Amino acid sequence: MRRGDPFVPRNLPAAPPVSGLSRAAPVAMAAGPWGWGLVALALLLALLLAGARRLRRRYAAAGARAALRGRAGGVRALLVTAHPDDEAMFFAPTVLGLGKAGARPAVLCCSPGNYYHQGEIRKKELEQSCFLLGIPASDVTVIDHRDLPDNPAVEWDTRLLAAFVLKHIEANSINLVVTFDAGGVSGHANHISLYTALRYLHSERKLPEGCRVLVLESVNLFRKYTSILDVLLSCLLPRDALFVLTEEETEQARKAMRCHRSQLLWFRHIYMLFSRYMMINSLRLL
Repeated sequence: MRRGDPFVPRNLPAAPPVSGLSRAAPVAMAAGPWGWGLVALALLLALLLAGARRLRRRYAAAGARAALRGRAGGVRALLVTAHPDDEAMFFAPTVLGLGKAGARPAVLCCSPGNYYHQGEIRKKELEQSCFLLGIPASDVTVIDHRDLPDNPAVEWDTRLLAAFVLKHIEANSINLVVTFDAGGVSGHANHISLYTALRYLHSERKLPEGCRVLVLESVNLFRKYTSILDVLLSCLLPRDALFVLTEEETEQARKAMRCHRSQLLWFRHIYMLFSRYMMINSLRLL
C-alpha cells in the first residue's frame, strides 16, 4: 500500500460473476410481465431461426431431385411468366433448383411489361436476370401481342394465351411447365390468366402426353414476409415440389432481381430482404 492510500481491507470474498441471464433477469423483473414476455419471445424466435436454418440446409442439400421425388432427370422445363422480373421475384428457387438438378429450364414471358412504356428496357433486363439464373438468351422468349397487355386490371383471353403457350411447348418438346396458381401470388390479373390458360390446356387434354404442370403456391401476407422462417410451414404442409435455396443461392436470386433496375422502387428492396419467394418455392401439380 502506497503512502497516502486509504486503508483497503484484504481477503474479502470476490464478487460473483454476472451472467447474461443474471443481467437480463433484473431488466425483465423491472419491466414486469412485459419484460418476461419479451425474453420469452426472443428465445422462441431464436429457436425458430435455428430450426429453420437446419431445415434450409437439409432441403437445399437434397436438391431438385428430392423436391421432384426423383423425377428431375430428363426434364425439359418451361417457366411461363406474365412480366419481366417474375422469373426472379417469384420463381428463382425453382429455376435454380431445376438447373442444379440438370434440368434445362427456359422462360416464356407473355408480355414485355410495357405498362409504363418501358417494354424494350425490360426485355433487356429480363435477359440479364435470366443469364444470372443460368438461362441463356436463346432460351428466353417474350410475347408482345396487343391483346396481352401488361395491366393489373386486364384478364387475358384464355384461348389466345393457351394457343401461344401450347405452340411453344410443342416446338420445344417441353415436359414440365411451371407457372402461377389461381391466386397469382400477388393477385395480379395477368398472373391469374396464366393459371387459367394452363388449367384449360390441362383439363381439355391438349398438352402433349407426359407433360406436367406445376403451379406456384400463393400464401397469405404473413407467410409471404416471414423469410426463411416459412420453411418450417412449407416442409409440413402438403405439396408436390419444394425448392429451398442456400444463403449463397438466395444472394444469386437477389442479384438477378437487381438486374430489373427499372422496377427497383423502395418497397421492392424490402421485398427482396423478407419475401419467402426469394428463397422458398412450394408447388402443386395440376
